[in-house]
Amino acid sequence: MSKLSHLAGMSLLALSISWPALAEGLRSIKIGVLNDASGPYSDNAGAGSVAAAKMAAEDFMQKHPDLKGEIISADHQNKADVGATIARRWIDQENVDAIADVPNSAVGLAVNEVVRGTRAALIASSAASSDLTGKYCSPNTIQWTFDTWAASHTIGKYLVHQGGKRWYFVATDNALGKSMVRDGTSVIKASGGTVLGSVNVPINTADYASFILQADGSGADVIAFATAGGDTVNLIKQSSEFGLKQKGSTFAALLTTTNDVECTGLSVAQGLIITQPFYWDLNDASRAWSARFSTRQHGQSPTAFHAGVYSSVRAYLNAALAAATNEAPAIVRKMKETPIDDDLFGPVVVRADGRAIHNMYILKAKSQAASKSKWDLLEQVGVLSGPEVFRAVDEGGCSLVEQSKKN
Repeated sequence: MSKLSHLAGMSLLALSISWPALAEGLRSIKIGVLNDASGPYSDNAGAGSVAAAKMAAEDFMQKHPDLKGEIISADHQNKADVGATIARRWIDQENVDAIADVPNSAVGLAVNEVVRGTRAALIASSAASSDLTGKYCSPNTIQWTFDTWAASHTIGKYLVHQGGKRWYFVATDNALGKSMVRDGTSVIKASGGTVLGSVNVPINTADYASFILQADGSGADVIAFATAGGDTVNLIKQSSEFGLKQKGSTFAALLTTTNDVECTGLSVAQGLIITQPFYWDLNDASRAWSARFSTRQHGQSPTAFHAGVYSSVRAYLNAALAAATNEAPAIVRKMKETPIDDDLFGPVVVRADGRAIHNMYILKAKSQAASKSKWDLLEQVGVLSGPEVFRAVDEGGCSLVEQSKKN
């Protein structure tokens, strides 16, 4: 093929991508970022997630100026009924095409049912319950960043193999905490460990003394915090005050972020084991994007929640352009058809159940002496590929998997 013919072919390909969008009347995609703007998850998501979504829309529109990505936001207050009401209003009255972020699994599961059967999507970048791509899976839903199964299995496998055989869970008394205990227990037992017990704590508790004393009395090698946000920070601080680390227990936070570690302080958090699909200092691409985010967010380092919002929103906009429609089921199908090469998460494959598959990293909180700056908090001690760390596609009970085999 001559160079001229090759260029002509490329031009036709470009037209085949952009022209249908214009011909079908696709001019904009409206995405609502629904999260905790003022409660225990606000530092990890909150305004930073809104900023990340806007960054994704801006980066997309630089390449595709004919298609507008519009971002709005609202606070679900960590209440499933509030989140569901906002989602219905957005879809029915405000022409929102997709709902993104949604930290808090109970809210995420409620919104999942609202979007089911509609023209709108749920891009669950922060809702962690593995049931979203299991028994409650939907053709309208993508789960992007992580889930309770992956977080529990990554840390569980690593620590049991490091000698942490006896576990005790301190878990938030909600869908998130219960999912993490369930999923963590399965991998710990399968790896040769034992779960000595667990205790459920109310969200946003101020005094964890009685719960910590129960964990202390268990004699566990590993105290696992099946919590998130400010609850995790307070638990780690108060557990340290009770001397659990001095007694030889390893702290593992199944769903925590750089913000949580920074708020806790390395003097207390040193040695804490966490797992994340993203850390700002992983590679050149993560550092470059994080610098942009930090400039925009007054020096804040991005969490995996923020990175997940950016990547999932950008992937959704790209798929909407390729599908030439605002209709969520068609856009989600498009995301499942083609592997995604993402700047922040690397190679990503969206499976039939809606689960995005990518690497997960095992990270350890540094000592104060090893840290060179405010956000130099973690060192990578392991990595698992997506197929290793996420639940097998046929084990979650998702009806879409069987349907995909028939098609």
